[in-house]
Amino acid sequence: MRRAIPSTQALACFEACARHQSYTRAAQELSLTQSAVSRQIIALEEFVGVALFRRTRHGMELTPAGASYARKVRGWLQGLERDTLDIMARQGEGGTLSLAAVPTFATRWLMPRLPLLAKEHPGITVHIDTQTRPFLFADTGFDAALYAGTPEQVAQWPGIEAQWLMDEQVVPMCSPALLAQAAPRALGRAWQTVAPDTIAQLPLLQQSTRPYGWQQWFQAAGLAPERALDGPRYELFSMLAMAATHGMGVALIPPLLVEAELARGDLVVACSMSLRRERSYYLVTPALPPSGVLQSFSQWLQRMAEGES
Repeated sequence: MRRAIPSTQALACFEACARHQSYTRAAQELSLTQSAVSRQIIALEEFVGVALFRRTRHGMELTPAGASYARKVRGWLQGLERDTLDIMARQGEGGTLSLAAVPTFATRWLMPRLPLLAKEHPGITVHIDTQTRPFLFADTGFDAALYAGTPEQVAQWPGIEAQWLMDEQVVPMCSPALLAQAAPRALGRAWQTVAPDTIAQLPLLQQSTRPYGWQQWFQAAGLAPERALDGPRYELFSMLAMAATHGMGVALIPPLLVEAELARGDLVVACSMSLRRERSYYLVTPALPPSGVLQSFSQWLQRMAEGES
């Protein structure tokens, strides 16, 4: 059965007209005549049976249906262009992987390790976009997702398979200068961690997505300070790390997300007591037989995660 798909030429003309709100500028961009663009739009409107543009005193504008269709067509064309460039770049060899990922884990943990993937699998190209919530793979162009969540959240994600990578474990971290104010030491002496009751006296940096993190940490330490819920709130671990680096307070952060700051001495572990959170990191894939590219990436990622244990 013939698919109800317009010509790519008509869709390209429509997307350009929708973006410029002008047949003339769209024609200039596409190296076509204005009449050719106009004919493509008329043909597309006849094909879909809906008016996509309307004339105004100032020119033309999208109808509500046209505006909705334009957003979708733009995404389709961008995806088609991206996939075409991928196969042109690889000349049919190797493959690409479109990965949805939680931002801090992707930038702080995965990306520094991607050169190792390139050495082991030079034919694999990984594209990464930010995605923090579960989604339906059928509605997106993603091949897999790096997800941080609880086992219950993963179990409620329909149509997927989840590969556990590692648990999330957090420890209090702050700048060396802030720790020196809380527990001064002789010059040249190595930094030592402090007790939880000393942490309770420091400014606390909160994570807005996990508002009870400090309260849980102090409870595990047998303390209940009144200020456990006080302090500025930041959404991402990267924001917490930046604020802690600049001496704004002490934050609960997984060490694997601030390896560079720890190596440079911008951050230090303020207290050795860690808290294993309910959340873990998973590689989530559709419940379908994996491609060779996805299988190779999954095996490599698992080895990288095992190195953290």
